[in-house]
Amino acid sequence: MKLSFTKMQGCANDYIYLDCRTSGVPENIAALSQRLSRRHFSIGADGIICICAPVTAGADAMMRIFNADGSEGKMCGNGIRCVAEWLYTHGMAKPKLAIDTLSGLKTVARMGEGLWQVEMGTYT
Repeated sequence: MKLSFTKMQGCANDYIYLDCRTSGVPENIAALSQRLSRRHFSIGADGIICICAPVTAGADAMMRIFNADGSEGKMCGNGIRCVAEWLYTHGMAKPKLAIDTLSGLKTVARMGEGLWQVEMGTYT
């Protein structure tokens, strides 16, 4: 299997990023995340983040997170900031990006070169 990916980290959360905007999320994503996340035996990461086509009107993209154990997460603040940087450097050079997540639409603002701020909402 040939796979094109980017590996990035934000505050020590390191993920493998896949551009799934046109291809969709790989069918075997849970197993793929487990296999590729194994440190010392593969790429090694906290999991895979898929950058997908948005589902909300006006959004720029959707982020789906698959943890190293194959489970799907809802949100990662460090991960979404990396998604914003990836989108910015791959043709979506806007000062604010709207990114769908399983915990809702998040706005990410560029604060400087390689610096992004995300509104996470309130914790209940």
